[in-house]
Amino acid sequence: MYKLVNNLYDTRNNLVKEIALLSDTQLNSKPDMNKWSIAQVCHHLVLVEEASIKAIAWGLKETNSNQCERKNVPAILLDRTKKMKAPKIVEPDVKPFEVQEIIDLLNDSRKKLIAFLSTIKDKSILEKKSVKHPALGELSLDQWIEQIYVHEQRHTEQIKELKLLLEATP
Repeated sequence: MYKLVNNLYDTRNNLVKEIALLSDTQLNSKPDMNKWSIAQVCHHLVLVEEASIKAIAWGLKETNSNQCERKNVPAILLDRTKKMKAPKIVEPDVKPFEVQEIIDLLNDSRKKLIAFLSTIKDKSILEKKSVKHPALGELSLDQWIEQIYVHEQRHTEQIKELKLLLEATP
């Protein structure tokens, strides 16, 4: 669990470093109409984190939830050649955001996650129970935690590309 929490912090710090110095205009600019803005990518990450807390909480309460085969979450999620469609529930808002507002939302969702995880007395239960993930299928609860930061790493790479595209746009 310690490693998971460390990875959550490291990944979030890397993400915030990528966006902290952007202007609000850069944050909300879209390189084209079919791409999300950096603000939308970040808002999506907040929504995924909040939805993941609900899924893990639900999985902990389930009595007939059982152990499932472990997946190589990084290999699946960090392969950005495979596009994934975000489920409706985690699609970002189209309204513009301010940089500080997005950072606050990211900080709040991470605090909620860490607080939630600290309430789980027996951490070993996370490996023994599972819940269906919309993109990854049946996933153990500890791998639900892993997918939060790996998914964030995927989108941090996307943000770096968006920043380069925005620099190239006149």
